Amino acid sequence: MAKTVAIAEQTSPGIQQLKNQPERLREFLKEVRSEMRKVWWPGWPEVQSTTVVVVITVFIFAGYFWLVDNIIGRAIEALLHALTAS
Repeated sequence: MAKTVAIAEQTSPGIQQLKNQPERLREFLKEVRSEMRKVWWPGWPEVQSTTVVVVITVFIFAGYFWLVDNIIGRAIEALLHALTAS
């Protein structure tokens, strides 16, 4: 007589992940909504003042780097002129 063996149905981890995907997506979107409610958005006056600070800082750094670049460039030109003049 033939022996009958009962094999439990085994689902692969990949298929199980696919089945759980809609629930995971729903949970993720629920958490995103919850976190977005906690976000504090700055008012218009604060946005204006920080924008002014950023623009001024950019111009200050641009001027500084322009000055340093000119000084180093002229020093290198003078050094190369001195070394090639002989």
